[in-house]
Amino acid sequence: MSTKLHDMTLHVLLTDSGDALLWGLQDGRDVPGDKFRKLLFAWHEPSCYGTTLELQQAGELAVTVLPPEMVLPFFAEPNFMDVLRWEGGNEAVKRLLDIAPVLYREAQAGRYVPSYRAFRNGKLQWTWETGSESLGELDWDTLKIGEELSGLHAAFSAAVSAKHYADEAAVADLQRDYPALFRGAQAGGTSADAPFTEEEWLVALGWKPDTAPFRPALQLLEPDEEQYDWQLRLVLQDKSDGTALIPIRLAADGQASGTWPSDWSPYIRERSPGWAARLAASLPGENSGGELFAEPLSDEAAWRFLTTDSRELLSDGWNVMLPGWWEAASKRKPRLRAKITSEAGGRGQSLFGLNALVDFDWRIAVGDADLSEAEFAELLSRKQRLIRIRGEWVYLDPALLEQIRRLMESICPEEGLSLQDVLQLHLLSVGDSGKPPAQGSISAEDPEDEEERIKMEVELNKHLLALLRQLGQPSELKELPVPAGLRAELRGYQREGFTWLSYLRKFGLGACLADDMGLGKTVQFITYLLHHRAESEYPALLVCPTSVLGNWQKELARFAPELKVMLHYGKGRLSGEALAAVLKETDVVITSYATALLDQETLQEIQWSSLCLDEAQNIKNAQNKQSAAVRSLQARHRIALTGTPIENRLSELWSIYDFLNPGYLGNQRGFQHRFANPIEKHHDEERTAQLQKLVKPFMLRRKKKDPAIQLDLPDKQEMKVYINLTAEQGALYEQTVKDLLERMKELEGIERKGAILAALTKLKQLCDHPVLLTKEAALSEEETLLSEERRESFITRSAKLERLVAMVDELRDEGDSCLIFTQYVGMGRMLADVLQAQRGEPVLYLNGSTPKAERDKMIDTFQSADGTGPGIFILSLKAGGVGLNLTAANHVFHFDRWWNPAVENQATDRAYRMGQKRNVQVHKFISLGTLEEKIDEMLESKMSLSENVISTSESWITELSNEELRDLFALRQEW
Repeated sequence: MSTKLHDMTLHVLLTDSGDALLWGLQDGRDVPGDKFRKLLFAWHEPSCYGTTLELQQAGELAVTVLPPEMVLPFFAEPNFMDVLRWEGGNEAVKRLLDIAPVLYREAQAGRYVPSYRAFRNGKLQWTWETGSESLGELDWDTLKIGEELSGLHAAFSAAVSAKHYADEAAVADLQRDYPALFRGAQAGGTSADAPFTEEEWLVALGWKPDTAPFRPALQLLEPDEEQYDWQLRLVLQDKSDGTALIPIRLAADGQASGTWPSDWSPYIRERSPGWAARLAASLPGENSGGELFAEPLSDEAAWRFLTTDSRELLSDGWNVMLPGWWEAASKRKPRLRAKITSEAGGRGQSLFGLNALVDFDWRIAVGDADLSEAEFAELLSRKQRLIRIRGEWVYLDPALLEQIRRLMESICPEEGLSLQDVLQLHLLSVGDSGKPPAQGSISAEDPEDEEERIKMEVELNKHLLALLRQLGQPSELKELPVPAGLRAELRGYQREGFTWLSYLRKFGLGACLADDMGLGKTVQFITYLLHHRAESEYPALLVCPTSVLGNWQKELARFAPELKVMLHYGKGRLSGEALAAVLKETDVVITSYATALLDQETLQEIQWSSLCLDEAQNIKNAQNKQSAAVRSLQARHRIALTGTPIENRLSELWSIYDFLNPGYLGNQRGFQHRFANPIEKHHDEERTAQLQKLVKPFMLRRKKKDPAIQLDLPDKQEMKVYINLTAEQGALYEQTVKDLLERMKELEGIERKGAILAALTKLKQLCDHPVLLTKEAALSEEETLLSEERRESFITRSAKLERLVAMVDELRDEGDSCLIFTQYVGMGRMLADVLQAQRGEPVLYLNGSTPKAERDKMIDTFQSADGTGPGIFILSLKAGGVGLNLTAANHVFHFDRWWNPAVENQATDRAYRMGQKRNVQVHKFISLGTLEEKIDEMLESKMSLSENVISTSESWITELSNEELRDLFALRQEW
């Protein structure tokens, strides 16, 4: 194709792939390719004025390649430089200039269809609608474009695609509306064997409406009283009446026979050969005797059609009609159920502990049928996949049947199921609203295989149902009478707690009393001790932190003076026969966790009436020796008292429960895989709900704000006190961070972790007072008392200390008392010295090294009934954060922040608990722009830890990258 362009002749060759190859001649010689491209495309913006167009060498000729997507728009609206003008032109170029504007308008207007020919070759291309009015105006015969037709199709398709793919939403719409079109294009030519006509194919895609008055469908008929075999047939469904189905016979060559309305005949004659070819290709095994589907289907063939063939036919555009019961039946799987015998757990049969065995019978649910073990065995022997049971068709998966058989063989009904398995299965299968019931036992040694196991259910009898209901609803238990020896008036929820503890003891089930601090766990347990004091020849053993040994002694003497209490602690502890003799006259033995480890062998020899752990979070690390020692002790009943069953990680909850009911939550590895990892890492709501169901029956947790508690406690007002660093603190803080980040470039492994934790401690201490970091001598007590000037200078070096002194001055002037918590012993001593000098009054200071006798005296002095005791009590967070009753204070200061909100709240609850008559104000000090502020932000997101079992701890900081460390530690410059 050529034409004269001023004094240059333009040549165009349209390739089959749609590219336009262009070159020019001038005075009979080739125009250099680069010059030609600059002249022709000087105003062509889509090609960046020709700069993006490729030059190809064809022999000695350099041609410019115009890609397919630019061909139609370029020739539809030629835009040449003024110096280039057409002087006539031959017929070939005229054809392209005549056709390009029309085809381009069609593409832009959306008048195109997918190309059937390209689709059968596994490609997605487009072609114009042959019936378009615009195209009808062209005289195709006169234009004689046969040799350029393939190139025009390719250029047209490219123009359509360019239109589509410029708009991602348009592509998404196409893929959503015509998924079969894209599947076919991705199949790499697999559609080539599908013998559609182009019209049928467009209809099947949904691109064009189907004008036929019927739709073909394949119908599977199940055996009945008149027909004893499965049958597959081709039917025509009347579009105007979907219930009208007309069966037709179809020969392998596509000849259709049957009775149908006369106006259907043209469509049937046109389409039946395609139906036959497609069905023969899809279902080659069903062509018999020259007629498709002439023979009935075997059970195996029917099962294959239901499960596999029907899905493939649906994806190929066929309508498939399956029996109405199939969809529900295919989703129902056989279920194995252990039906507990009616006597288990009744008055005539005792249950004691989770290892107690209960009798059961097997039941297998297949569809709506409930089969006995013998009936199921007969069903297995038939080896059928589709079977009618009691008038209902069911689908039997051989793999699932084999799993059921193996599971039944692994559990012997004569030996019974443990109460632990029964409770687990029942708790996890109740209330899932349509979700499958629980799987087997959660204590499997191989948790990786858990998801592959068959589902197993348990059917409780009325006795065990009552047990489970009462475990979950303590308020429904019949309240026990309060023992006469109790010197206290129990609140309603406390009577309920004591009754609940006794109820679990009856069945040998461990109990975790996890009420909020201050709700009276102590008095509930003392009531329990009084009620059960005569049930065993041995006393109860109470293990608690050293810091509250004295508190327990006093509380027992106060609430139950008739109980004979022995303190097993310190020098001169009894053992052997001497201990045995004393225990015969003792009701309660109190010891510390450390002593329990030291005297493990001695305490192991005794079968305690009950074993109670106070502040049970002390055994949260199941691997340490102290925890192992406590677990090794023998007792008729185990109890855990804790206000924080989870402080940081779910493994702590597992540790407490493994003490209460060993094995109930599986082994530690299995628990980590099944619950801890999904919940802590992925916030898995389903696993959280499952764990809550397992935990609930053995944990009683009430909160101060629960409406049913009705404590009538005064309000607790929490406020954050934000404080700027002094210039000295800021400089030291930045230097510490800088030094750490420099060291991080060189350190690795354990040295790196150690350096990070050391820097973390330095930064937190620096926020308290520079002296903790510089290690210079603090003021002695005498200097502090005598030199007001030195004291003032010392105070002002720490903005926190300055603020604390001012606030304590104000509250003491108003007659209020306060608790001040710090995690650093050195800071506590400084606070005590400074405040005592500042106020001229005694200041109490308790830390981990305070002897027991002195600790008890401090508490008594602070809590003095006449209100004349000291008004300032400084406490180490760990030593004074639990087990103490300090309601004389109505202000609580957290001088430095702890990582765990639960620990801080425990400390606050020394003052905010029963017996408190005044409003409690909690002041949390935060140094602005520092790590403390970032810690506080993390604490805010962690407040729901105990409810949602989500965790963080300090150790994760050591895993941060250097850049992340910089972000966490660096001082925010705006402060």
